[in-house]
Amino acid sequence: MPKSTKYAAKVADGRGHIDYTAEEDAVWADLYAAQEGNVQQYMAREYLDGLMRLDLPKTSVPSCADISERLLDLTGWRVQPVPALIGFKTFFGMLADRVFPAASFIRSREDFDYIEEPDIFHEIFGHTPLLSDPRFAAFSHAIGQAGIRADMADYAWLIRLYWFSIEFGLRRQDGEIKALGSGLASSPTELVYAVTSDTPDRDPFDILTILRTPYRIDMHQMGYFVLNDPEDLFAAAERDLLADVRHARKLGLLPNKFPEKVTAAE
Repeated sequence: MPKSTKYAAKVADGRGHIDYTAEEDAVWADLYAAQEGNVQQYMAREYLDGLMRLDLPKTSVPSCADISERLLDLTGWRVQPVPALIGFKTFFGMLADRVFPAASFIRSREDFDYIEEPDIFHEIFGHTPLLSDPRFAAFSHAIGQAGIRADMADYAWLIRLYWFSIEFGLRRQDGEIKALGSGLASSPTELVYAVTSDTPDRDPFDILTILRTPYRIDMHQMGYFVLNDPEDLFAAAERDLLADVRHARKLGLLPNKFPEKVTAAE
């Protein structure tokens, strides 16, 4: 999770509506157009079914209040606009309350292809289709419930399970690799890379390995985890995830697959 952002939060009115500018609506429209074909080709059917259920607007930024009305009927969740950055404790607490925190700004054209911090396109186009599925919604709820019981030192370990599944997970569907995660659905470049590139590793889904695997937010991943069956993810919601975290911490992190970060000379 980035520690700072150049973006300012948009303020919602009493009903949760935000007035976006014509240019912001145009960015949404262009992002949607850029991703529409890609998600049909590369995303898993669970995501595509959710996208169809929600019938998101294609030419203007959706209202969180409107999306909440649909999600409440489907899974009992709602979407709440939040500042660009929130801490893990707040994030887990909201998931435990079946509230998805949605950063309210939309990216600039400079960050069109890849943005480190989540924006409203990532939150709505990326996340809400899976939140319309009761099974994926229950998994996110389980992550939140584990998070509110966790110690602060556990947060960075627990979030890796969310990162490598809901955010950047893959699944095997009819013998092919398909993307499942919201971070992939909303990225014009990483979606294609995650499914087709020879660069990243694609390892079997394993909770303990995932909890021990480093990730970065400022570049495409060097490795992904592949679910053979989404039921393997839903079963994780029934586990004692904090016991898994304690086990992972004793074993320690796995080797970092990423290149060293380059820092400017002082």
